[in-house]
Amino acid sequence: MNVQPYLFLAGTCQQAMDFYCAVLGATVQFKMTYAEAPEPSSGSECPAAPPDAIMHANLLIGGTQLMMSDDPSADQKPHAGYALSIATDDLAKGKAWFDGLSEGGTVRMPWGETFWAQGFGMLTDRFGVPWMVNVEKKSASA
Repeated sequence: MNVQPYLFLAGTCQQAMDFYCAVLGATVQFKMTYAEAPEPSSGSECPAAPPDAIMHANLLIGGTQLMMSDDPSADQKPHAGYALSIATDDLAKGKAWFDGLSEGGTVRMPWGETFWAQGFGMLTDRFGVPWMVNVEKKSASA
């Protein structure tokens, strides 16, 4: 069993996909716009959305699938109550991810050393998605 995050974005899904590919090295596994979707069958109509809006996409980030789409609903809410967490054992890579993801966003906890990490920081990216970037300290036995 895998738990895979699914992000709903307010019309910025394609931009977020491009951003995560550039900053994190994500790869697009699947993408479908509303215009590319098959004609709905009775009772399965989708909400009205611009034809170029993303109906569904899968990104591969490391070994994790991140699913996402544009949310055409009028009651789109801000992301709250969670953070996407990424980790590496490479301090320079962790700092680069933090700096890249925070560009145009808001830093919630600046990048720095903590009692558990060589480097750790929290941010909300330009799309409103919260992230934590972590580079654990190496144990004395490692």
